[in-house]
Amino acid sequence: MNRLLIISNRLPINVSRQNGDLHLQRSAGGLATGVGSFYKSYESLWVGWPGMNVQKKQKEEKSRVIETLRREQCHPVFLTPYDIKHYYDGFCNNTIWPLLHYFNHYTGYDQKTWNVYQRVNEKFCDAVMEVVRPDDVIWVHDYHLMLLPQMLRERLPEAEIGYFHHIPFPSFEIFRHLPWRKEILEGMLGADLIGFHTYGYVRHFLSSVRRILGHEHSFGEVRTGTRVIRTDLFPMGIDYRRFADAAGSNPVQGEIARIRQKYGRQKIILSFDRLDYTKGIPARLEAFDTLLEKKPEHRGKISLVLVAVPSRIGVDRYQVLKKKIDELVGCINGKYGTTDWTPVSYFYNFLPFETLVAFYSAADIALVTPLRDGMNLMAKEYVATRTDGTGVLILSEMAGAAEELGEAIIVNPNDQDAVIEAIEAALAMPEKEQVERNRT
Repeated sequence: MNRLLIISNRLPINVSRQNGDLHLQRSAGGLATGVGSFYKSYESLWVGWPGMNVQKKQKEEKSRVIETLRREQCHPVFLTPYDIKHYYDGFCNNTIWPLLHYFNHYTGYDQKTWNVYQRVNEKFCDAVMEVVRPDDVIWVHDYHLMLLPQMLRERLPEAEIGYFHHIPFPSFEIFRHLPWRKEILEGMLGADLIGFHTYGYVRHFLSSVRRILGHEHSFGEVRTGTRVIRTDLFPMGIDYRRFADAAGSNPVQGEIARIRQKYGRQKIILSFDRLDYTKGIPARLEAFDTLLEKKPEHRGKISLVLVAVPSRIGVDRYQVLKKKIDELVGCINGKYGTTDWTPVSYFYNFLPFETLVAFYSAADIALVTPLRDGMNLMAKEYVATRTDGTGVLILSEMAGAAEELGEAIIVNPNDQDAVIEAIEAALAMPEKEQVERNRT
């Protein structure tokens, strides 16, 4: 089998300096979780940014990072703080991310950040050329590197290149707002195979290709005149056994016991996300507030465990979002809390794997209501840990996972009444029905 060369913005391992030594930590995010669960099972090499700044003159440190990552089947692309500011915080997260999630009113269009985005994609291309072998299968990931497939095609005309898009691809009417729409589509079409989570994303992409570039498509194949590019849906999954087996391990069982002791007979509603405006965390908190206000009989009997993993802390909009969430949590706890009951337990940090699985296993309800989400692996992880079949998943219809997890309680996250009704239905759901839904 040919070697698999994976390229993404971030490596599945984050490298940092601690007391003069290099410290490795598993990266957060759906891409690192989904692809990182299996890449070491193959002859593979993962190319991406290691999460730390190494200056050009620090040649010895660069060598240490390269050698350390080689043992993890990884190869670094070194980005400067300027790159991160304009490519990552700028074009990726101030232009592409909001636009493709239908938050076009949040989208900024800046020529400088676009120029840096192009240059960083070229930097990734150079890094790939340093390590690529003639028979490698090249797999490019996500919106950070949408120009890379065509850049690689120009240097490696015969290479097998795939591209997978992890976030939503919006309708033509949204995508057309992008000034560099043509260049982005041409970059993606450098791949032989382009994958998406859902058929809707495939359909939107093909529509934009036809209306912007003029390329016709048939049965998911795009013909550019010299090449045929295939598109298809490949819903991302999780390492089911890793989560299911971990739920029964001694460390996790001990953690579950501590959680249950803390919350006693209260029903636990779990909300676990990266801190991002697409996740709908404020709307979730407002729905919980309204539930406690209108249905006081639930007070003292339920607790919302809110976990927000820090994300893009250098972006102003995320700082504003965190402040709003902090205020909402404080307001709810101040309004309804008592000496022996805190309505919302709020964690703003990265949870270790065992702790996360313990919360999945202990929670009676998982409240997963993003305003827009490419897939949402947390929903699948929650179901995987429920080895006895109990537990209720409330899932937004705006998440790609809703197309696969149809036995969840599916809600429109913008409909507060529907979310509240879903919570009440989940609280009252008989155990037999829970098991039937989770095992269907």
